Amino acid sequence: MTYALALVLLLLVLPWAGAAVARRLAEALPPWWACWSLTGASVLLAGGTISALVGLFHVPFLASLEHLPLRRVLEVWPTAVPFACAAGLAMFVQLVLLVRRWLKHRSLLKRAWLVVEEGTGDGDLLVVPGADVDAFALPAYRGHRGRVVVTSGMMRALKAGEREVLLAHERAHLAGRHHLLSAVVDLAAVVHPAVRSLREALTFHLERWADEAAAAVVGDRRTAAVAIARAALAGSSRGRAEGYPLLSVTSGPVPRRVKALLLPEPAAPQGCVRWVGAMGMAVVVAAVALGSLALAYGLHEYVEHAARQLLGEPSGCSGVWGVVETLFGSGARR
Repeated sequence: MTYALALVLLLLVLPWAGAAVARRLAEALPPWWACWSLTGASVLLAGGTISALVGLFHVPFLASLEHLPLRRVLEVWPTAVPFACAAGLAMFVQLVLLVRRWLKHRSLLKRAWLVVEEGTGDGDLLVVPGADVDAFALPAYRGHRGRVVVTSGMMRALKAGEREVLLAHERAHLAGRHHLLSAVVDLAAVVHPAVRSLREALTFHLERWADEAAAAVVGDRRTAAVAIARAALAGSSRGRAEGYPLLSVTSGPVPRRVKALLLPEPAAPQGCVRWVGAMGMAVVVAAVALGSLALAYGLHEYVEHAARQLLGEPSGCSGVWGVVETLFGSGARR
């Protein structure tokens, strides 16, 4: 079963390559496209990892369905049970970490709302008194609709036109429901560490998305760039609930964002460019996920084939499965 193990390990390592490709392609796309591409890639890579673990975990179970005694299974694949136990343990740890991460998100969001409860509201704007200079988009929570939170210190630090940029930026976060994309990628990063780099890339592109929306609202890209630079220089995060990934105008690599705003507005890919880029990312990233699903199915078919061999029944394998029989058979006999 050497080849099966090598295939499993390969599919668990491939997400690192998939994440690198997704980041590179996102750099060539406008912010909206980049954000959705990174989110989709994160889900596919995490799903592929889980599929590979499931495929390894259910081999003994499938053997029992074929009425194979455990002793006979271990004769053919001595490490089947240890590998299955390791895969089951990995999935259990992932589940615990996912639940803990989700609960932490909810807890910190609750704390964030408690921190700003003394603010005064005007529509979707919530101004919090204090000397801290900060602004962020606070998602909806338990009947409270999403609000743009700005400290009075930040309001004083910016001019009237710059405040308009700031509010438009944070409103873009709320309107685009960027916190959901951020949460999805954050949870996917728990499943496989390769996705963590996509989480950092997504933060940058979400801020770029909001930057472009703010520039469109004020109609002046240079004013938007100056406002974001000034807000970042004056900003702080001491007033936030510590640890919560709030989307803020001061987040991400601000110099890169300002430089992008001083360039012409990025155009959405058109025609062949759009489809080639989309298909390129889809093929590379989906290959990881589909490969993992194919592994799960392949292991199921292999157990069925092995069961027939051990029980002395004709396997009926030919063609591609004849090659599989040769590979897995040689691995099993080693």
